[in-house]
Amino acid sequence: MTLRVLAIDDSRTIRNLLRRAMEEAGFACTTAEDGAAGVACFAKVDPDVVITDINMPRLDGFGVIDAIRNQSHNPTVPILVLTTESADALKARARQAGATGWIVKPFEDAAIVSVVRKVTGARG
Repeated sequence: MTLRVLAIDDSRTIRNLLRRAMEEAGFACTTAEDGAAGVACFAKVDPDVVITDINMPRLDGFGVIDAIRNQSHNPTVPILVLTTESADALKARARQAGATGWIVKPFEDAAIVSVVRKVTGARG
């Protein structure tokens, strides 16, 4: 079974980098350009892990986490925050909202793939 990743970021460059890293690791990757689009496609994609930015138009990453954690479809999916932010207060807020982990941009492909494997239990 192929691991499914939903990557939500308003930066096309970051979406493309994430897609490439995930697909090179053998994962299927769906991208969304903001939090509202990501939440809208969540149930259809049925991801094994969500990677979301914090600062986005329409719905920020905290809104994404809240929306996923408060719905009936797969509310326990691992959610990784990928952002330029590194403030402890924001990390704490994300953890309280239900984020599984926090990765600061820029990221290295091998490192983010390793984290995805760790939170999903994927091998390889």
